Amino acid sequence: MSLTVPELIDAASEKFGDRVFLHVGDTTRTYAQTREATATMAGALAARGCGPGDRIAALLSNRIELVDLILGCAWLGAVVVPLNTALRGQSLRHVLREARPRFLYAEPESAQRAAEAGYRGVVWTAGAADAPVSGVTAPLPPAPVRPEDTASILFTSGTTGGSRGVRCPQAQFVWWGRNVSDSLRLTPDDVLHTCLPLFHTNALNTLAHAMTVGASCTVGGRFSASRYWSQVADAGATVVYLLGAMVPMLMAQPPGPHDRAHRVGRGLSPATPATAWETFRGRFGVTLVDGFGSTETNLVIGSTPEEYRPGYLGTLRTGFRAQVVDEACAPVTDGTPGELVVRSRQECAFSTGYVGEPVRPSDSWRRTGDRVVRDADGWFRFVDRIKDVIRRRGENISSREVESAALSHPAVAEAAAYPVASELAEDEVMIAVVVRPGDVLDPEDLVRHCARELPAFAVPRYIETVPALPLTETGKVRKAVLRERGVTARTWDRVGGHPVR
Repeated sequence: MSLTVPELIDAASEKFGDRVFLHVGDTTRTYAQTREATATMAGALAARGCGPGDRIAALLSNRIELVDLILGCAWLGAVVVPLNTALRGQSLRHVLREARPRFLYAEPESAQRAAEAGYRGVVWTAGAADAPVSGVTAPLPPAPVRPEDTASILFTSGTTGGSRGVRCPQAQFVWWGRNVSDSLRLTPDDVLHTCLPLFHTNALNTLAHAMTVGASCTVGGRFSASRYWSQVADAGATVVYLLGAMVPMLMAQPPGPHDRAHRVGRGLSPATPATAWETFRGRFGVTLVDGFGSTETNLVIGSTPEEYRPGYLGTLRTGFRAQVVDEACAPVTDGTPGELVVRSRQECAFSTGYVGEPVRPSDSWRRTGDRVVRDADGWFRFVDRIKDVIRRRGENISSREVESAALSHPAVAEAAAYPVASELAEDEVMIAVVVRPGDVLDPEDLVRHCARELPAFAVPRYIETVPALPLTETGKVRKAVLRERGVTARTWDRVGGHPVR
């Protein structure tokens, strides 16, 4: 069984050679051309002193050089470390210190930031004459890499703490391709479109999804809610990749002819609010597929376009095990919330652990930090991140359920619920909301609305209207920022019915 990236590229090139594989900016390549570009990029890297096991960090936006670097490193046996392009200062110093890359490939402004953060290794600047590019040097044969060899180090987004570097083996990339292409029911006729950044596992593995079935893949620029549907229409996309936070942003846009002027029928959209599911499909004609997968694991739980339930992750995928456990790691009964722990039966489908830590066996149990419920029929429902659970009056409150209630209010476009300190002990529920363009939100009306949707102990006490939620580059809400900011002078307090003073 072929479980390395070079084997995946070779097999795709042989089977789908003249089919278009990739669109990035002004570059279009067939599968055969992609294999050639990958082999010559590996040659360019080797000519600059890079060898198997060397780490090459990248501070590059979604451009062809980054795709070539990702595939070229895997072909050479080197380790690519794609970094969040928004990092600077202390956060950039942290990941560079953790990753210890020998080389850095960056755009000019990012290279300057890396220098200011103390990076002293070899720097290649995109567009410069000495930068490694495909098609210039002689191609190299693929290195004799193994499924367990590290292909990339991906840093977690750090929404609740410092970013950690995840060692992703060659086979994990291949399994992502097989598992997600099956869940999305991909075919060679599909055109995949992602505007998510390639330093994120969701976007990075889109390349493997396409290669697995011979589909075409378009890598776009940054997400824009106002231009999104016209961009996917221009790409001819049939499948899109979203994150749950992007769905309310698209729903908040004014309706228009662009809503249906596209070919998209399916979308991978983890963490989509249950209340938005059918509304999204009704407006845009797109069936959303949810699932559980992380940088550390794979698509362990998922749904399909034919079998899905709004608000549910899905069912256990072939080749994996999953349990819901309590704080002592003892299994709980169906219907009881607990932490999801997962295990793989697929060879090297999970990461080998974090940078600086011992290698973990591929088939070891992994804690996820996600609080879920398993129904008796095997469907898993996400409740919250363990760290995002709000404790009030002795009750555990799911921030996601509070957000879902708020998002069902017609004036609310986006919402984030989080705990703030209570005068009595434990937490109070606070929610930050973004109002739909042209609407006005009355906090008392939102409280009444939430009271109809939630138990009394979960109804938010504090409400603050904000122009935008703080997000990571991959669209996740940075709740640590909201918690740290806490109650402000602009916050409305339902105890007294007025802004905090």
